[in-house]
Amino acid sequence: MAISLTDAAADRVRTFLTNRGKGLGLRLGVKTTGCSGLAYVLEFVDELQEGDEVFEHNDVKVIVDAKSLVYLDGTQLDFVKNGLNEGFEFTNPNQKDECGCGESFTI
Repeated sequence: MAISLTDAAADRVRTFLTNRGKGLGLRLGVKTTGCSGLAYVLEFVDELQEGDEVFEHNDVKVIVDAKSLVYLDGTQLDFVKNGLNEGFEFTNPNQKDECGCGESFTI
């Protein structure tokens, strides 16, 4: 099982953690919500929890809990800028469909 980051995503997470002044890395998870069922969740991690899996790229750690990893295995996290818009994008090989607004997805 694996989660990967592009160089752009790793740079952005590193910048967030530096500006924040603390943190082990970024937690990637899923929650039940939206019209398609699941949504991605990103939050800072200050300490690991039992069952966490840690993936690292360019000295940036992404932490995923065991329940979320089932849905996220093989996912690549990228950070993109398109005009005035910027944000993280997820390429998840397990994703079957997403809602029209792009806020939630199904597996």
